[in-house]
Amino acid sequence: MSASTEPRTHSDFPAAFRGAVLRPGDEQYDAARALYQGRAADEGPALIAQCADEEDVAAVLRHAFEHAIPVAVRGGGHGSDGYAMPGGALVIDLSGMRAVTVDPETRVVRVQPGVKLGEMDSAAQQHGLAVPAGTVSSTGVAGLTLGGGVGFLMRRHGATVDNLLACDVITVDGRKVRADETENADLFWALRGGGGNFGVVTSFEYRAHPIGPDVVAGQLIFPIDQAADVLGKLRAHLATAPRELGLLVAIAPAPPLPMLSEGVHGKPVLILVVVYTGEPTTADEVVEPLAALGRPLADLVGKTTWVRANSMLDAVAPYGMRMNLRGGYLPTLSDDAIDVLLEHVATVPAKPGDIYSINISFMGGAISEDVDEDATAFSREGAAWLWESICKWDAPEYDAQFDEWATTLTEAMRPHALTNGYANLTDDLGEEWRRRVHGSEAKHRRLRSIKATWDPCNLLRFNKNIAPGTTD
Repeated sequence: MSASTEPRTHSDFPAAFRGAVLRPGDEQYDAARALYQGRAADEGPALIAQCADEEDVAAVLRHAFEHAIPVAVRGGGHGSDGYAMPGGALVIDLSGMRAVTVDPETRVVRVQPGVKLGEMDSAAQQHGLAVPAGTVSSTGVAGLTLGGGVGFLMRRHGATVDNLLACDVITVDGRKVRADETENADLFWALRGGGGNFGVVTSFEYRAHPIGPDVVAGQLIFPIDQAADVLGKLRAHLATAPRELGLLVAIAPAPPLPMLSEGVHGKPVLILVVVYTGEPTTADEVVEPLAALGRPLADLVGKTTWVRANSMLDAVAPYGMRMNLRGGYLPTLSDDAIDVLLEHVATVPAKPGDIYSINISFMGGAISEDVDEDATAFSREGAAWLWESICKWDAPEYDAQFDEWATTLTEAMRPHALTNGYANLTDDLGEEWRRRVHGSEAKHRRLRSIKATWDPCNLLRFNKNIAPGTTD
């Protein structure tokens, strides 16, 4: 059986489907297909099946399987590639499946695939708990998890997949199965970092940890002419940093804050985004040395809540702008790598209203030391830092110059980066990149073998695709 890629009207869509069915021209169609990646709006899917429950998911998949139709899957819609709404495709829309349950006794959090990070954070914090996840509250928990999941808690409690206990999955032929360490263990291994290649997950179960509600977090803002010196000192300083410290470095335009002079507004600055989840009484001894790495223009770090701390980056993550996203792992934050990043900040083709940032996340601790590289499909071997560049703009006529800038930066960073990486924080860079992003060749072969077992016809292909393995 081979999968057709020809556009269809899907007039034979299963009558048993109970959710909303949207086609081009329907009143809610444009709103339903809106994604974080604004470029996805250039073309629309043939049909959006807004699933009410997992029976709806199974019905769509059985229909697709019987007719050899490839399907796209939309969870939170936050992926930079826009794979959730491909032109002419059949889309399984899970965004309405938003239930979150928290068991404070077992510290198990269960979520459906339409849940966003802010919703999970809020529900878990009612019991003083948090699941290690991302850094933007509008991020879909499903896509974040299936790609690995990194954020401010990764040094203390690992990646999101390191805290994933089980998944309920609807297979491409419409069966419901459970995947955990003992049941369908190979599938569970692949779901932890292999993306949406193997089935449609309709629930995730996580191990949560006591966090907050009070944490110490905020931003230390340095002038750009101190950036190289501060980053050089930071590298040595963080070698002994406690696991309770989460840190993201952003090289980005200065926000129009009243404590910053107007001459700095909109100009590149170095921002240390700090989240300390240890005892608040010990925060000063962790934060003050960071401020002392240079002469900050502003020290905005203070006591806040976990929910507020984990949504600090929302302001630079609006839905609907055109964008590109590139990044990779660094074994060390070398002087040469710092120079490349700073040189390219000076050439970014941004105009008023555009958004850009080059981010560097500090790894180590639990995500790097507590889980074996081969324990999950998600790779982190050798990674001490994670760099990413994000550009956002509105007009399609600027696509080419932003893409050219991002490609030039990616090539300049290649000599300093590892070949494995974090698939969620970069656009799809092609087949060779996909072969290496999960680590070793053996892991790639294992993923292809599992793909062949669970999706041999590659119906789930609108993703950072893993081709089914062959027996020859």
